[in-house]
This record gives sequence, structure tokens and C-alpha cells, in this order.
Amino acid sequence: MTTPGELERTLRAELRGEVDFGAAARALMTMDASNYRRVPVGVVAPRDADDVAAALRVCAAAGVPVVPRGGGTSIAGQATGTGVVLDLTRHMNALVSVDPAARLAVVQPGLVLDRLRDAVRPYGLTFGPDPSTHSRCTLGGMIGNNACGAHSVAWGTTADNVAELAVTAYGGAAHRIGTGWSGAPQGLRELVEGNLAVLRTGMAGGFSRRISGYGGLDALLPERGVQLARAFCGSEGTLGVVTEAVVRLVELPPAPALAVLGYGDESAAADAAAGLLAYRPLTVEGMAQDLVRGAAGLPRGGAWLFVEMRDEGAARELVRGADALDAVVVADPAAQRALWRIREDAAGTATRMPAGASATGSGGMPAGTSPTGPGGGDMAWPGWEDCAVPPARLGAYLREFRALLARHGLRGSPYGHFGEGCVHVRIDFDLASARGVARFRAFSSDMADLVVSHGGSLSGEHGDGQARAELLPRMYGAEVVRLFGAYKDVWDPAGGMNPGMLVRPHRLDENLRFAVLPDSAFAGEVARCVGVAKCRSADAGGPGVMCPSYRATGEERHSTRGRARLLHEMLAGEVVRDGWRSPEVAEALDLCLGCKGCLSDCPVGVDMASYKAEFLYRHWSGRIRPLAHYTLGGLPAWLRLIARLRGARAANALARRIRVPGLARERSLPELPREPFTRTHRGMGRGEGRGRGPGAAAAAVAPVPPAVTLWPDTFTEYLAPEVGHAAVRVLEAAGLTVAVPAGQVCCGLTYLSTGRLDRARKVLRRTLAAVGAHPGPVVVLEPSCAAALRTDLPALLPDDPRAKALAAAVRTLAETLEEYAPHWRPPRLDRPVTGQTHCHQHAVLGDAADRRLRERAGLTGELSGGCCGLAGNFGFEPGHHEVSVACAQEQLLPSLRAAPPDAAVQADGFSCRTQIAQLGGVRARHLAELLADGLDGLDGLDDERGEQGGRGPV
Repeated sequence: MTTPGELERTLRAELRGEVDFGAAARALMTMDASNYRRVPVGVVAPRDADDVAAALRVCAAAGVPVVPRGGGTSIAGQATGTGVVLDLTRHMNALVSVDPAARLAVVQPGLVLDRLRDAVRPYGLTFGPDPSTHSRCTLGGMIGNNACGAHSVAWGTTADNVAELAVTAYGGAAHRIGTGWSGAPQGLRELVEGNLAVLRTGMAGGFSRRISGYGGLDALLPERGVQLARAFCGSEGTLGVVTEAVVRLVELPPAPALAVLGYGDESAAADAAAGLLAYRPLTVEGMAQDLVRGAAGLPRGGAWLFVEMRDEGAARELVRGADALDAVVVADPAAQRALWRIREDAAGTATRMPAGASATGSGGMPAGTSPTGPGGGDMAWPGWEDCAVPPARLGAYLREFRALLARHGLRGSPYGHFGEGCVHVRIDFDLASARGVARFRAFSSDMADLVVSHGGSLSGEHGDGQARAELLPRMYGAEVVRLFGAYKDVWDPAGGMNPGMLVRPHRLDENLRFAVLPDSAFAGEVARCVGVAKCRSADAGGPGVMCPSYRATGEERHSTRGRARLLHEMLAGEVVRDGWRSPEVAEALDLCLGCKGCLSDCPVGVDMASYKAEFLYRHWSGRIRPLAHYTLGGLPAWLRLIARLRGARAANALARRIRVPGLARERSLPELPREPFTRTHRGMGRGEGRGRGPGAAAAAVAPVPPAVTLWPDTFTEYLAPEVGHAAVRVLEAAGLTVAVPAGQVCCGLTYLSTGRLDRARKVLRRTLAAVGAHPGPVVVLEPSCAAALRTDLPALLPDDPRAKALAAAVRTLAETLEEYAPHWRPPRLDRPVTGQTHCHQHAVLGDAADRRLRERAGLTGELSGGCCGLAGNFGFEPGHHEVSVACAQEQLLPSLRAAPPDAAVQADGFSCRTQIAQLGGVRARHLAELLADGLDGLDGLDDERGEQGGRGPV
């Protein structure tokens, strides 16, 4: 028998691509976006079709199964396996060619759908199928699952849009298949001709979303034209590996419009959906209020249909003919994107049940763990994600489905492709306890019967995988299922392609990923990642942040999902065996910037920055830490000491002459001001700025508000006191009384980011003692410190009521002015603005108030999305400079280069300002500084694009 070591050596000798049988590579591939987990023996990233053939030949000789994998977003477990996983995304991801006249494109299997769509958009074309994971799913995965998406009501499934496939079978044989018997494996024609009656009767009555099993097998009937490529679609990697595909493109409507129809409830929306098909819509998507949860821009109702039409006129005609409670037509593309984002995030949003909604009481988490999602509700899971029934039966089916959930004591929020009868739902299964798993199995059996009773398909989009294949006999009957087995055996007689899926399947309650987790709160947090892989998005230029290190490296281990998978396997202890001392996990987390982008951008609110802090705390417990943890992690203490000794000038001189141990060689240190903020603030007197500037009269007649406390965070206090002084002037100009704490205060951020949690708690307790139990409104100028006080403080000291009080009191400058000086008019700056929104502002605080304040001040334009890449201590740590620069190059630096010459450069985060200065050669300023200059009517912004007047680059 071939050992893993021998197999690895043989594959290395035969292939040009990467072969990795290490613990980290295997751990990253144990799961997809399903409830299932299987441990592979190794991972291969083939460079081309020859590599794929070699891998399949070597594995067949060794008797080792193979699983082809794209983006790993499969919901039913079919992208996991115990043999060799072929990662087709790393090298085989090219758009080979486009023929706009013929409306054809040739693609490799690892090509992300959005890359294809972006490439053909200039020709007025697109690829019709568009699942919600379009920014990270691959064409190979879409072919494997016969993916559909919102537009399939107009443009069909993937199978409808595939012309030819190049397929390599287990053992290495190559096939080129399209229409007709050319390229078919030996015996396939004879199998079909011997089973014509079964194909004509056993698979009769199909509808557009019959995806389950080998649902396209009847495409091999002579009267259907013997469509080999079509029949291959939806085979979930069980027949062979697609190495190239010729796909059809469709015309992209130049000005589509979105009609949003409101109905009283979900049943009314479902009943109405089929009647809208006569208007030839591009989409008919449905969702109810238990999923939307307060989203803006929707008409009145308790459920909605999103109906996209080819133009605004068609949309208005549909509204006139629809029997809706209320309706709105949206023609503006940006407004349409905002509404579609609600629908596209539903796969993750549906994972978070409203608080108290769970009927199981455990939310599917291991006993004793924290089951709650980021909104305080229980988690829900896939498994019965995408059943479909004929559209005319949808209303009745949904009513019975809701009743079935209630009968089993379960909850879920249906949504999906109502125009084609396909419903997505995540359900609050308990998938850890024996009782919960038994309920999952019983519900699955009843659910299959319900779907079949309505003439439906167990899978309407995502494939059966392990979640539903066991139940296929209920849908098709034993004779058709036997034919499925024979079909697989013709393509894969050795049974090496993705065994356990579709044919001779694993039980649906085997291999559940929660079973291996220990009983701990941290395990519950790690299991929160359901693998929808938004962190692997190919989008660029949007407002999101997640995941900057993945965007810079393109490596799965540096995505939020990859890190969560490694932590999952660390806790399981089967593949990653060193526990909290794991070098594999440490290496993956090393490039986590702690940006917290995943906290807001991940649909399920994974907080990798907090997980990293916990890991570092345990990883280095009882050991000497890296030097950077003491230098950068202890920054507040070092700066406090220098200020106490009045040693800023000496420290600056020393930093210019020597390299500070533990810091990146590529970075120069920001120069320290001679005096900290609080020292010079006390010397300036109080209230000198009150009543100055525009709006003072309005502020004077308003009731005197309570005093606000200006938080002297470490960065403002010791590195940028000018920001603190500017904020005092602005707040007093707005009529507010400003107080500054007399004692030492610190949010503990640098200790958190280096995992020194005990030290962070000590610092925070001292801070709470200095602030008191009733702090009143607290203005925090540094976004990272505000975010730490608002979220990390109460998490670290959950039993201290002072922590909750301080967290609730934290405000940004813009929030303070809006809430406590609503009548104040900021000075008009009337110029464009560019710069960077801080990651923590985006993820934790939100920037709506800041946007409104900038608008009132006449600052036009948008700040950069993404991440600046410096991220506090990250960019100063050795080994991080290349990734830090790559993060800045993605959005920030291009936005600076594209800005008008007179643009103000704003960055409220000290790290962002430092990165902009060091990489962009531009002085960025805090919003407080921009407003303070405007109070005097000074043109103090003209030097922003030059040097900083002796302060050095900050």
C-alpha cells in the first residue's frame, strides 16, 4: 500500500505545481461552506491540464481518491475529501480567450466568476448564472454544482450556458465533450441506449431547478441532442476534473431597473412570484422581514420581491400589473447595488438568528460554548439550503415548510429565487449533541418527503453533496438511482473521484464538523465561520476592508476563513497537533493586521483580531515573547516614560542614528513632539476657543450641554498633540465644555494587538478607576482607541459595570458634534477630500456621522476603502513591510494619486497618517485639524501635499 510520504514524493516528481502534504495545507481543506469536515491526505495545486492528468494518474495507481476544489463555497460538503484535494484556484485560473461576436469565452476552472464578468463587460456581455458568491466562486465549481443565481430565471443554469468541456478522468484519460457522442467515455452510449425508458419516465416532469443527483442525465436522450457537456454539469467532481470550458455569454442590458414589490407576508410574495414570469423578468428574488431586519430603502410590507427588468419602462409596467401592497422602482445603479447587497449577504445574515429565536436552545454549538452570533442571536446552519419546487407550488410549499420547522422545534428564515421556486434557508440545528443530530436526521427525512410531494428537487442550486445524496431514492426512485451509479461507473470505474458524494453516498449525519470541537467558548467563536468565503472576494475598490492580507498574498491561510479553519483544526487536534503552541496557526495569524474588517464585512461577524489576541496570549504564555511585543506592544509605557523624563529630543536623535531592536528596518519612526497634549493643554488655559467660528450664535442660544470628556489616547497624547488641540478648539467653538482626564488613561490597544491580555486588563482597570463610574460623553479622536473602548473593554472586563458605562459613553468627534451640538454649523471648507477611513472606524464605529459632517463642511468626495496596511504595530514589525505596502497599493495610494491637486487629505487614524506620509509623501490630517483651520478662515491646508515643517514623516 502506498504511504502518504511515498505518494507525496511521486507527485512532486511528476508535477510542476505545488504538492503539500503538511498539516497547514491539509487543515485548510478539511471544510467547505457546509456542516461537514473530512481530512485530506494532501493538497496539489496543478499548473495546467498536464499536471491534472499526472496527478490523477499517480493517485489512481496508488488507489487514493481525488477531490477537485474551486473556491470552497459548496454548501453540501462536496468540496471536502479524504484523498488528494486539487486546488484549481492557484494556477489554473485564466481567462483563455473571448470571442465577442460568437458570444463565447474559454476559461480555466479556477477562474473567479467576477473576473470573467469584468472582462466581458466592455463588450456588453456577461455570464448569465450569478450566484451570490460571484466575487469568489469559480467557473469550475459552478460547473460542478450546476450553479444558478438570481438571473437564472432569464438566462438559465450553468448547464444551459456551457458549450464544451475538457475533462480528465481518474487515471489520466482526457475527454473533450460537447454535443454528440464524440469524446464520451467507453460504454456511455450503450448505457444510455439501454436505459431510454428509464430516462424518459423516471426523470420526467423536471423543471428548471432540478439540480439533484445527475439531474441533467436526460440531456443524453437522442431527442435532446445528446448533450454530453450539459449532462456532465452538476456532477460535483464525481466523474472527472474539468480543465477547460467553453462557455456562452449573454447580452447585458444597458440600463436594467429594479422593481421592489412589498407584500403582507412571505406566502403572499411566494404566491405572486409565478404570475410575474409573464413579464419576462431577469430576476424574481424573495425574502421576508425576519431576514431583512431593518434594511433601508424597501417599500411597505412584511416580505418583498426583487424583480429586475431590462429597463425602467418595463419595471414600471410590471409594478402596474402586480398586485403588491407597495412598490418602488430603482433605476440608479448605486441604489440598486445597495439593495442587492441585502440579498447577496443573506447566506451569512441568515446564519444569525434573532436573539431568543432558537427553539433548540443550543444553536448548534458544542455544549457549553457560546452559540450567539454577533447580533446576540443564535446561529443557524446549512444542510437544507436550497430545495426547489415548481414556482406555482411555492406558496403552498413554504406554508408547509414553516409548519414542518415548528413541528421539529426549529427556526429558519427562507429567502431565494422565488421566480423559480428555489428557497434558501439556514436552520438552527443542534449539530453537536446526539439528540440534536438525531433531530437533524429526522427533519431531513421529513423535509425530503415534503419537497417530493410538491414535485420538487432536494437541491435547486448547490448540489446534494453529503447533505442530501442519501435521500435521492425518495426523489428519483431506486431504478433511476441505480442508473446514476452506472453513469458514474462508466466515467469513473475505479471509484476514485470524490467518493461518498451523489452515488453510494455517506450518511447525512456523518462527518459533521462540530463533533471534533472541545467544550469551550472559544470553540464556539471559531465555529462561527461557515465558510461562505466573502473574505476571499475578488472585489477591489469597494468600501469593504476584509481581508487585506488575503488580497495582498492570495493565499487561503491568510484569509479570515483560512485562519478560522486552522484554529478549528488546532482545537480538534487531529491535523494540527501542537495546540496553542502550533507554528502553523502562528504563521497564518502573523499576517493578520488586526483590522477588524471581518467583524463588519464577514456576513457572520467573525472577529479574527480578537481570536488572534487570544491565540497570542496562550501561545506565548510562560515564554519570552518576540521583541516587538515589548517595544511596540508596550508603546504607551515607553512614551509615558520619555515624556516624564522630557526626553523627546534625545529619543528622536537616537532613533535617527540607530535601528531600534524588534522593529522593521524599512520603517523610520515618527518623531516625538517636545510636549505631550495634556501638558500643553493645561498651559493654554480653558475656554479660549469658545464661541469662535461659524455657528457660534446658534450654539450660544442653545441650552448648555453637559461637558464632554476629551480622551487623551496614546497617539494624540504623545505623537500628535496638534490633533488634540484642534479638537478642543472645534468642540469649544461648538459651545461645548471640554474636560480632559487628570489621571493616566489608556484603552490597552497595543497590549491587545500583541496578545498581552493580562496586561491589557490591568491597564483598563487603572483607566476605569481614573475615569469613574459615570464618565458622561467621552470624545475619542483615535478610531482604533475608540473601537477598543467600545468593544474590547467590555469583553475583557465583562463583570465590571464601569466598563459597560465607559463603552456606552464613547463617541467620535463627528458623533459628539451631531449629538451634543446639533445646531452648530461647521466652517465651510469647500474643497475635495481624499484619504483613508480607518479600518476600525469602518468595522466598529461606523462613519455615517463623519460623512454628514464632511458634507456640511463642504468636503466633497470619498475617503479610500480597504486598509492602509500599517495597522498600528503591524507595519512596524519585522517581516511585514512587503504586505503592508501591498495593502496600501490596493486602494489608498491610487486614490491619493488620483485626487485633485487642491484636495484635503484626511486620515483620522495615526497609523493611516503615518502610512500616507511614508509611502505617499503627503501630509494627512485629522478631521479636527481641517475644521480647526476653517474656524480661523485660514488657508492652512495648502501645505498638505508637502513636507511637515520639521516634524518628520508622521
